[in-house]
Amino acid sequence: MRLADVATPALLADQPRLVRNLTAMATLLARAGVAHRPHIKTSKCLDVVRRQLALGATGVTCATPAEVRLLLDAGVQDVLWAHAPVGPAKVAFAVSAAAGGRLTVALDSAAVAAPLAEAADAAGVTIPYLLEVDTGLGRMGVAPDDAAAAVAELAPYPSLRLRGVMTQEGHVGAALGDRDAQAAAGRRAGEALVGAAEALRAAGHECPVVSVGSTPGAASTPFVPGVTEARPGTYVYYDSNQIAVGAATLADCALTVLTRVVSTRRGDRVIVDAGLKAMSNDPAATGGGLGTVCDAELNPVEDVVFEYAHEEHGFLTGPGIANLAVGDLLRIVPNHACGTVNMFGGVHLVEDDRVLNRWTIGARH
Repeated sequence: MRLADVATPALLADQPRLVRNLTAMATLLARAGVAHRPHIKTSKCLDVVRRQLALGATGVTCATPAEVRLLLDAGVQDVLWAHAPVGPAKVAFAVSAAAGGRLTVALDSAAVAAPLAEAADAAGVTIPYLLEVDTGLGRMGVAPDDAAAAVAELAPYPSLRLRGVMTQEGHVGAALGDRDAQAAAGRRAGEALVGAAEALRAAGHECPVVSVGSTPGAASTPFVPGVTEARPGTYVYYDSNQIAVGAATLADCALTVLTRVVSTRRGDRVIVDAGLKAMSNDPAATGGGLGTVCDAELNPVEDVVFEYAHEEHGFLTGPGIANLAVGDLLRIVPNHACGTVNMFGGVHLVEDDRVLNRWTIGARH
């Protein structure tokens, strides 16, 4: 099958770029001397996960119960659920999933831990956990200086076993394009997490896992002495926002949405058949727009902006739209690969103009 035969909109993964990205990250983290636990949130695809494991990944990170189940059912031996299991349904699921001895959860408070511990104790299950530490993102996690106190609050729960600490240092990408500033921020995040781990050890706790995780920080944070593993996700495909951050170039971006021009009737805009239900509405790191517009060969189309979208219609503007005609194939590099993948049930693996396979995307919300 050729690209021209694919019904649009469709999700495409460029095989040579994907393989290059997977290999490059595995090599980078091996050089850092840390374990690789990639996050499935980007690909949501077991075909990608199997390739990551073949390249030496020691386990997989995930964010949702559906992702946990997908990975456990596929036989992955070490799964980290990097999200708080809050609420009766998630607590019951966590206990059931952890019974097989292959799941670790993330915790950051006794309020989260207490219902989980009670259910685990009733079921006779011991659940390993990583204490989540906030090293600057401002999302989940305890302050680094509060790590020992937080673990002390969890110590009364024998059904919970501390395995280590984790952080998500995605905030390092906020210095768009300034890789030196990002590297400095990444090192600070890693040092703060290592400091938290050292405080736990000083308090008498074993803390073998010191886990960091982000694509923008992958070139810096894992290299901090004392870090033991890294959990990047977006690197498998990269995206337009990672270009803005400086973590990738357009030549690294493996994921695109294939779309066709369906109307040129209005002179100030061209309509394509990829709308919000294909692109998601993740904002661009540098401002407006829904992605980078490329031709079918992945060359950027000059002076064309994917300005906005309705559910099934995308609106392209700019002087370059004068060169577009109904039926033209375009490929859009999304702002955020993870959100876009979640819009589709499968991804076409392509090389040049050839469609090689179609991989299933699982565990969608």
